[in-house]
Amino acid sequence: MTFSAELFRAEFGFFQQHPEWIYLDNAATMHKPAAVLAAEQQFYLTQNSNVHRSAHGLSQLATAAFEQSRQTVAQFLNAGSSHQVIFQSGATAAFNQLVFGLTGTVLKPGDRVLLTVLEHHANLVPWQLHAKSAGIELDFVPLDQHNRVDLTAYQQLLQRQPKVVSFAQVSNALGHIQPMEQMVTMAKAAGALVVVDGAQGVVWQQPDLQQLDIDAYIFSGHKLYGPTGIGVLCAKTELLEKLRPLFGGGEMIQHVSLDAVSFAALPYRLEAGTPNMAGAVGLAAAIAWLQKQDQQGLKLHKTQLLQQLYAACMQIPGLELLSQPDLNAGILLFNLKNEHPADVAEVLNQFKLAARAGTHCAMPLFQQLNVKGAVRLSLAGYTTVTEIAQSIDILTKLPEFF
Repeated sequence: MTFSAELFRAEFGFFQQHPEWIYLDNAATMHKPAAVLAAEQQFYLTQNSNVHRSAHGLSQLATAAFEQSRQTVAQFLNAGSSHQVIFQSGATAAFNQLVFGLTGTVLKPGDRVLLTVLEHHANLVPWQLHAKSAGIELDFVPLDQHNRVDLTAYQQLLQRQPKVVSFAQVSNALGHIQPMEQMVTMAKAAGALVVVDGAQGVVWQQPDLQQLDIDAYIFSGHKLYGPTGIGVLCAKTELLEKLRPLFGGGEMIQHVSLDAVSFAALPYRLEAGTPNMAGAVGLAAAIAWLQKQDQQGLKLHKTQLLQQLYAACMQIPGLELLSQPDLNAGILLFNLKNEHPADVAEVLNQFKLAARAGTHCAMPLFQQLNVKGAVRLSLAGYTTVTEIAQSIDILTKLPEFF
């Protein structure tokens, strides 16, 4: 099988609607192939009903589709059981449930949690809200001279015996792929629970959770060519059973009286309320569709485009590159000297090049980089060689424009 960006792109109706745009904001959200849109529409047309609650046949059809989606996710990650898959509204909701659930159960005052300075706010703010406020100490691994996690400092901080280590598989701002297997092994040797933020990394490489000793893995559907409003917390059973539910309501209870409540079994005790049923079906469709693609060809395509883009940008006067092209999942982070990144992105917008500017929900990272923000170009399988050539032409004009 030979990967073709043109054939891959043809499955995304968005580009027929907007042929004038070069879309390089894929780290923020990806477009959806026809298979995903069809799966969600088919659910609403033929199976729509609330799940797990009603005796009628329509509810049974909806429940079967919803639970099959859970099974698809479990198989995708090679989780031990489908009940380890907890559907959430996204990675942010998953982190809030996880951190709230750990605080006061697994994590006690005086315990330590180890993060890195490049984390997305979804893997930082919940720790500040729920854990730090409960007397739990947060430590942070700095970056090395190549803007990657400093493994020497990481090893030193592990000597403080953190109860939990939580880090991103791929930096959402830099695109740098972290040495996940090595970091997991080091953390487990220090006796820590390991949490991996896969929001940016799962589309690059899904982990085998029965081979890699990760205690909890989190990702969002919309960065996997899937729907918005759906995400996954996949964790070991023994960890999930210790979590306090963040949300209470219908679906997650076994029995309620006026003065007490007992919770349902996993996974339902952590899925209060009516779930995003169509979103779960759409996520399963995205996974099934992606698994049919040439995975190695897709990676090679993105790698070659990034190298082409990076090499050209190195020659543009005043362009300051913050990310490295090697071990990169397809992101170029840059600034134009003496210009605000928001102004640069607005110029790109005038050329119909969709980019993102700012601190990319990773403010501490930019504090360490000592820059106010940056412009991010992020690639996907449907990005073409022609689009990269056009982008390079636009970027070359930036110094003259300003």
